[in-house]
Amino acid sequence: MSDTILTDNNDGVLVVTFNRPHKKNAINTEMWIALRETFLAADLDDSVVCILLTGSGDDFCAGVDLASFGEASPEEEHPFESAARAVAAFGKPVVAAIKGIAVGGGATILFHADVVYVGEGLRMRLPFANLGLVPEWASSYMLQANIGAQRAAELFYTAQWIDADKALGCGIAAAVLPDSSVYDHALAKAQEIAQWPVNSLREIKACLKLPHKAHVDAAFELETAAMARQAGSPENIEAITAFMEKRPANFRNL
Repeated sequence: MSDTILTDNNDGVLVVTFNRPHKKNAINTEMWIALRETFLAADLDDSVVCILLTGSGDDFCAGVDLASFGEASPEEEHPFESAARAVAAFGKPVVAAIKGIAVGGGATILFHADVVYVGEGLRMRLPFANLGLVPEWASSYMLQANIGAQRAAELFYTAQWIDADKALGCGIAAAVLPDSSVYDHALAKAQEIAQWPVNSLREIKACLKLPHKAHVDAAFELETAAMARQAGSPENIEAITAFMEKRPANFRNL
């Protein structure tokens, strides 16, 4: 298994750690594949009762490493797609311990966690509108299912930064902890969950998640098609060019 995703079974709690701290844990192709294989294997392993998802260093995840999309063959599905679906379909509880940066895919993956604890220094963003793109990870459905349509629309349409208090207030996070203790708190909660029978937890999660499955599947399909239309569009090119040139993007002249 890749050392960009670390795993450690802590008495039933599989700690899954994004491990590219020098890149703020941005996810490259190697990580997408490792993430997919980790979740698929853990779903079948009865020694794993619960997953605790976290990041190494000072940040959780800066999202997709854009360079990784140049590594995949255009004729093949990027492993991003299968990794996202593996996380979404995971049949046991997922707890997340998040601090620092959580941007793009590093934010939307959290909408598939069952319980999210964040550090007080959280800086989360859904940077799709400002990049001329669309949401992914079925987040266009999952976020509004979790926090309500108006709150989700505000966050998607404005692409605003979300701090810890905002995440707690709108329902993205279950609790805010000091950055230094968010991991220990989340691990303790995951261990509390992991004391119960794994099959009971599977059935409880199915009861919670299966009513949403058709909507999640539809969101994956819609987002994939919309992303194909927007990636490389004039808006997307302008957004990336402006970022590289360190200037505000101008979408009005397109």
